Amino acid sequence: MHSTSVLILVGILGLALGALLAFLAVRGRGSLDRTQELELRLREANSKLEDFQLQVNEHFDQTSQLVHNLTESYREVHEYLANSALRLSSQDIGRQMLEAGSGKLSENDENLQSVAPPRDWAPKEPGAKGTLDEDFGLEKEPHGGTESAASR
Repeated sequence: MHSTSVLILVGILGLALGALLAFLAVRGRGSLDRTQELELRLREANSKLEDFQLQVNEHFDQTSQLVHNLTESYREVHEYLANSALRLSSQDIGRQMLEAGSGKLSENDENLQSVAPPRDWAPKEPGAKGTLDEDFGLEKEPHGGTESAASR
């Protein structure tokens, strides 16, 4: 019987060891699956980022092209109007339109030379309240009278 109980004990130990190894193998495979899943999600995220960056680049390229087209259209319209003004009106008006399109201001325009920047203050008499004072322009009324606004 001694040999039978040893044999049963060895069988139980072998079965327990096999179950433990199977458990570790399944758990290791699960972490391997999790790692592969994370790698797949990382690749998908990188792919989406690259697609987004490509869309942003395309957006700015197209915006640049549209602004360039708009500028060219504006220039063509301005040239057309200037040429029409030259044909249909005096040459001075046409010349002024051409100069306005170039972005240069006329050097002989006296109105442009005498323009001063606006002031952010107003002159006042010494001791008087300035225009930014809370009481500026408000007249003090006497409080003691029974006069109404209609009797004044």
